[in-house]
Amino acid sequence: MELLANLAIGVEAALTWNNLLYCLIGVTLGTLVGVLPGLGPVATIAMLLPITYGLSPAAALIMLSGIYYGAQYGGSTTAILVNLPGESSSVVTCLDGHAMARKGRAGAALGIAAIGSFIAGSFAILLVAAAATPLAAFALKFGPAEYFSLMLLGLVAAVVLAQGDLLKAVAMTLLGLLLGLIGVDVNSGEERFTFGLPELADGISFVVISMGIFGIGEIISNLERDETRKISVSKVGRILPSRDDYRRSWKPIARGTGLGSILGILPGGGAMLSAFASYMVEKRLAKDPSRFGKGAIEGVAGPESANNAGAQTSFIPLLVMGLPSNAVMALMVGAMMIHGIVPGPQVITERPELFWGVIVSMWVGNVLLLMLNLPLIGIWVKLLSVPYRMLYPAILLFCCIGVYSVNNSLFDVLLTVGFGVLGYLFIKLRCEPAPLLLGFILGPMMEENLRRAMLLSRGDATVFFTRPLSLTLLLLAVGLLVIMLLPTFRRTREAAFTEE
Repeated sequence: MELLANLAIGVEAALTWNNLLYCLIGVTLGTLVGVLPGLGPVATIAMLLPITYGLSPAAALIMLSGIYYGAQYGGSTTAILVNLPGESSSVVTCLDGHAMARKGRAGAALGIAAIGSFIAGSFAILLVAAAATPLAAFALKFGPAEYFSLMLLGLVAAVVLAQGDLLKAVAMTLLGLLLGLIGVDVNSGEERFTFGLPELADGISFVVISMGIFGIGEIISNLERDETRKISVSKVGRILPSRDDYRRSWKPIARGTGLGSILGILPGGGAMLSAFASYMVEKRLAKDPSRFGKGAIEGVAGPESANNAGAQTSFIPLLVMGLPSNAVMALMVGAMMIHGIVPGPQVITERPELFWGVIVSMWVGNVLLLMLNLPLIGIWVKLLSVPYRMLYPAILLFCCIGVYSVNNSLFDVLLTVGFGVLGYLFIKLRCEPAPLLLGFILGPMMEENLRRAMLLSRGDATVFFTRPLSLTLLLLAVGLLVIMLLPTFRRTREAAFTEE
């Protein structure tokens, strides 16, 4: 009954005309950036953060959330029609989705991707709603020592599950932690790592780093790529899948939904890891694995369901614990802080209309996406012909205006350009920037909880090991480090991401 009462609060908040409008804007933009290769939800959300200053907290979070899960829908369109993933989680969809398109079955592939995404997204939203209250009650038992251990576990997990070389992931996390320490020490009032620049006394703005690395860095990188896109499908064909397609797809959709719902909660997991894991599971369970890569509809249904379920359940650690599980969730933390909302379990009790409004809006957004994606497929296909050289000047201008509008500071604009160059270098060196952003967000929070725990224990560092919950979290972090160092795990992990 309590869940129904909470959902009623969410329905009342989500179905206001203002929030419905921003939900529609969010999912439409998400589909757009998913369809257009080279943008992606991280860069888009980073660019739109300054706009959220003028919105209510609920409208801002609803719009940004819509961009994230909407991009999962849109990414499948380019993956199937052009063999070019609009979103990283759609890489796996290219394998069988484009093969189906070459056989004249693009419509069936797009249809099952949309249907599987809707089913998975709806189930994951129910899971978020059901798990939120008990998990928040459990989270309220956390003290500073437990929060520090939990954040440490989150960073370790993000490193283990990040793409690319493990050593580079560790280095990026440490760099993020160091960048988060720039500014005035909250305890002593002393400036640190500011190099005598008064502009750095308040630290580096979250908008500056995110927009520079993910916005400008991506623009510079995309200018190097060949933007020729040949749409090999002259006719999409019948969108609704056949009875045989449904028969082959319902089990992969169910397995992908379950797998994505679990992996989405993990730090560093989310949509992409869920899609890869689902494809490997379906290929292993198939009676004839040789069909995969040649147009097996199971290779579209499973990963597309998994990436949408993973995208939705990645909101659980954010909304319940206040911890970001991936780069997009780190940006969402930044959006909450912009509006003066401290992420954590207290949001459920202090701002129930915000918390439950965002959850209900996800289901509304999934319905809107189903309505947008299938009937308007022709419009999305035409957008693929837009040359990137016409897009990037507008994106670059938008980035600079957005950064300047936050503090009216030219120094911030120059700093953003500097981080843009740094982001480009990260791409060239194959350094995944997501761990840096997680380290930047979690670093100050870890330091605050570390100091608080030490003050409460009067300098006794054993407080982290004598409290059972804190010790359990630390042991899990150590366990992940041990797994990370195992040669078998490293080979499997590298093979999975090499397919991208």
